[in-house]
Parts: sequence; structure tokens; C-alpha cells
Amino acid sequence: MAKLKNREALETLRTKLQQERQKDKRKVISLCAGSGCGAYGTAKVHKALKEELQRQGLQDKVLIKMTGCHGFCEKGPIMVIHPEGIFYPQVSEEKVPEIVEKTIMKGEVVDSLTFRDPSTKKRIFREQDIPFYKLQQRIIFGNNGMIEPTSIEDYIAVGGYSALGKALFEIKPEEIIRQIKKSGLRGRGGGGFPTGIKWETCRKHEGERYVICNADEGDPGAYMDRSLLEGNPHSVLEGMIIGGLAIGSREGYVYVRHEYPLAVKNFTLALQSARELGVLGKNILGSGFDFDVHISRGGGAFVCGESTALMASLEGKPGRPRAKYVHTVEKGFRQSPSNLNNVETWANVPVIINKGADWYGAIGTERSKGTKIFSLVGKVVNTGLVEVPMGTTLRSIIFDIGGGIPKKRKFKAVQTGGPSGGCIPELFLDLRVDFDELAKVGSIMGSGGMIVMDQDTCMVDVARYFLDFLKEESCGQCNPCREGIKQMLEILTGICEGRGKEGDIELLEEMGSMVQKFSLCGLGTSAPNPLLTTILYFRDEYEAHIRDRKCPAGVCKPLFHYEIDAEACTGCHVCAPKCPQEAITGEKKEPHTLDNTKCIKCGICYDACKFNAVVVR
Repeated sequence: MAKLKNREALETLRTKLQQERQKDKRKVISLCAGSGCGAYGTAKVHKALKEELQRQGLQDKVLIKMTGCHGFCEKGPIMVIHPEGIFYPQVSEEKVPEIVEKTIMKGEVVDSLTFRDPSTKKRIFREQDIPFYKLQQRIIFGNNGMIEPTSIEDYIAVGGYSALGKALFEIKPEEIIRQIKKSGLRGRGGGGFPTGIKWETCRKHEGERYVICNADEGDPGAYMDRSLLEGNPHSVLEGMIIGGLAIGSREGYVYVRHEYPLAVKNFTLALQSARELGVLGKNILGSGFDFDVHISRGGGAFVCGESTALMASLEGKPGRPRAKYVHTVEKGFRQSPSNLNNVETWANVPVIINKGADWYGAIGTERSKGTKIFSLVGKVVNTGLVEVPMGTTLRSIIFDIGGGIPKKRKFKAVQTGGPSGGCIPELFLDLRVDFDELAKVGSIMGSGGMIVMDQDTCMVDVARYFLDFLKEESCGQCNPCREGIKQMLEILTGICEGRGKEGDIELLEEMGSMVQKFSLCGLGTSAPNPLLTTILYFRDEYEAHIRDRKCPAGVCKPLFHYEIDAEACTGCHVCAPKCPQEAITGEKKEPHTLDNTKCIKCGICYDACKFNAVVVR
């Protein structure tokens, strides 16, 4: 494809691509090729699909698009057939011939292969009618399922780089910043700082300015940024170029986790195609503006999500934070003014420029505008990526979109904001999720991780788990973080192992407050959040561990044992064959018994019993 020399050439290309797609009468099979579906076997499905279409002589009548993540990750591999929008979840290579024969050749829906709503048991065949998708507002993530991430033509056909053309030729840099400020966009990386103010401040400082994208997504269970980079890399790149134009930068960097190979691959291809087409590099679209982007791969250190540690790592130094007496917008990367935003923040920029600050500002709450992508995982029926307007309640996200708690278990808590976030109890399920409301209950937005917990979750063990993670990820520079987290973890471990004593809870609260106040960077100041919120909302569990030497959830092995309730046991004999220690005995249709001298507390019998006869004591 020839290099575009001006904006008119870009719009001419867009018109041509859109007309070609309108004339194209082929069916389009959108096959999710994101990392999640890829792990489920998308490559095998794709191979089987190509072979079956070839066998039926349909290879010229059907277009297969290998797209990015569709969001409904537990249902992968996902296939959507357009223009009807027929949604087939969990497609295997064995199902491909039937789909081709009935849906592609005859236009019929294979009812047995469609999505079955767990709550209503009804079959739903259109993607847009599935509650998981229907209740979202996917203004950032929506194109993931429509375009091939390796095709710049696909991105241009859906409006890609039109915001860049507008920014280059219609709006002055100061006006771009004004629009971003007016929109109310706040950083999606966790801090929630107003994006426009950051841009404005960076532009005011003299020197070689840099634009940086934080793709070092280290929160357990979070993968929003990875999926955006994998599925729609050009949206992030376009946002960065506009940001570079706004602050007067000529060079940008994407700092991405080493564990994200597909994201690196697709973004590298996006850079290459953008340079070849003339929307990146020298004299972009003949405007005289030069801007280029480079990729730097991190080593997987969680602390490098912090801005100063990230920039140190980007320079080839150890990823250690520094005190922010001088902000990075003044002296950051290479001691120069540096503007750092995360993947999702950059992807919002083209939308704001195209649709306007007023349109964007009408979405969300008074102080938190736009939508937010959450990684909904844990004890919830529908796991995946969820994009909703700021201000949507936790109840709506977890129960309406997420489908509630599986196996008829009771909701206990949701942890937001990654390992540095807080655990929010059922009392606050109707909390409207935004930066400020989460802070009021002791949690944070973070990058968007949301881990749901049910009645079988031990909140003391949850706090122990996250502190164990943060102890390993601390850079070790400052005593409050390095030693404070270590000491809190030792106390928590003792409580979980039956060695807790009176005064431990108060000591943990005191130490948590100290670590919050005196740590050098955000990792340390937010590290006690899981601990302090679990003590605040689930203090009775801590007291049960210490005073009664019991774990109410049956998680901390030294503090519980399993028994079989003879009155509830029906003698179905499901549990006995599954016990790896042969600790369960009994005849069919007779109450069984469990020998605790053999039991290793693996919980297999507890999960297998459908009559709640296996109980925790």
C-alpha cells in the first residue's frame, strides 16, 4: 500500500475500503484469536474451518477474521458469524463441519451450539442479546471483535486515524489539551489523575519531551491492557501520536510486560504498517509533524508499574521508584519532561477527539467520566472483560453482567484494584464504581482488576496471599515497605497456622497505618489495603482464627477438619471413589464416615457432595 502524503489521501483510502466492504457479500466469521481463546485451541478451530470451507468449495464465499479478545473469555474459543451476529461459544474443531453445513450453507442456527443462559436456561443465538454483552457499553473495546489486529486497513475502515487527521489539521495542540481536560478523562492506570492536566503541565516544561505508554500490567487476574494491545493496537498508537502532538513530543515508548508476546507481536506489526502508510514517522500525512514509537519489554517486576520505576527500567537501570519531589512531567525519562499514561487511557483519546468532549463527558459520573474496562474474575459465573460506564454499581457488574455466584454459593466480597486494592463486602454491593466512591470504602480503582469471592473464601488468607505477593515485588529501597510488609505477613501466616494471639489484630492495624504513611512509593502506601479492609469488614474472622482456633471458611488447614453429617448423607457414594486417601467408607444408600487420620483436607469430597453432607468443623 502506497504511503499517504496528506489527509485527503487517508480519507480517500477510507472511503475505498468502506465501499469494498459494503459490496463484499461474503459471510464473515469472526474467530477470537486473543491469548485466552488461543489457549483453548483457536488455532485448531481455524485450521479445521479453513479445511472444511475448502472441502465444501466455500473458500471464496466466506471471510475468516482472526480478531482480538471478545471479552467473554471463559467461553472460548468464540466464533461470531456476521452479518447475523450468530454467537457460538466454546467451539471445538469437531463442531466446525456442522456449523459450516447448517449455518454457512443453509443459513440455519445450530441451537445446541448456541449460548445457554445459566439463569433462564434459554438459548440465545445473537451476540448482542447475551446479557454479558447487552448490558455493557463497549466504546473502547467494541472493535476488538470486528477487526483483525494485524490489518491497518481494518482499523481505517472503522474510522481509525480519523482523529489523528483532525488533530493534525483542524485543532491546535492547546485545543487538543483543552478537549481532553473538558472531557474529564482520568488516568486508567490506577491513580486516576486528570489526563488533560498532566498533558498541559508536561507541555509547559522545556526540553525533549517523551510520550510513554504503561503496558506493564502486573495485577493478578487483570488483562485489560493486554487484550487491547493484542486486539486493537492501532487505537493505542493513534492516541499516543495525538498525545505527542499535544505536548510537543517527537518520540514515544511502550513499556510492555515480557509475558505478553502476542501483544508485543501485534503492536510491532502495527508500528511497521503505520510507518509504511505514513501515519507514523517523519512528516505524518504531510503535516510536518514527526513522531515515532519504540517498544521496550519489561522483566515482569510489579513495581515497574510505578511511573518512576518504569522510567528507570526504560533507561536500562534497576526498576526502583524515586521520591516524587520533582514530578515526571518535569523530569522523568532521561531527566526530561515525560507524559505517562496507560494503555486504556491512550485508547480513549481518539474517541474523545472524534466524538467530542461533551459527548464523552456525558458518560459516567460527575468526577469520573467515560467507561472503564474491568477484568471480572474469581467466583462468578461469567468471567471476562467488562466495559461499563463509570458509576455502574458493583451489583450490576457482578450479578447482572457476571451472572452472580456459581453453585448457589453466597457472595462474600469483591476485591478491586489488584493486590493493592481493598476487599469490599456485601454491604456495599450497590456502591457506584468510580475513583472516588471506591476510595471511600478503603479500596481503589487500580487498573481495573475485580476478583469476586464467595462464602468459601477465607478473608484472613486473602490478606496473607496479597501481602505475600507484594513482599516478593517490593523493590526493597525503603524500610517501611520492605520490613513492614514482611512483618505483617509473618503475623498473618501465624494467624492462619493457628499461632495467632491476642493483640495481633491491633498490631496489624498499627503496622498497616505506618506502612501507608511512610513508604516511598505507591506500592508501599497501598500495600496494607487488603489487610486493613479485611480487618475492618471481616474482623470476626480474624477473631475466630485467634480465639477459637477455627477458620470459618475452611481454608486454613491447621484450623479445621471435614466431617460427614450422617443425617444429611444419602449414601450416594459419589465422594468415596474420589478421595485420594481412601479416607471415606460406607455402603451405598447408607451414611458414610470419614477417617480424619487419613484425611489430607484436599476438599475434593466437599466439592463433590451435592447434599451438603460434607461439613467443615
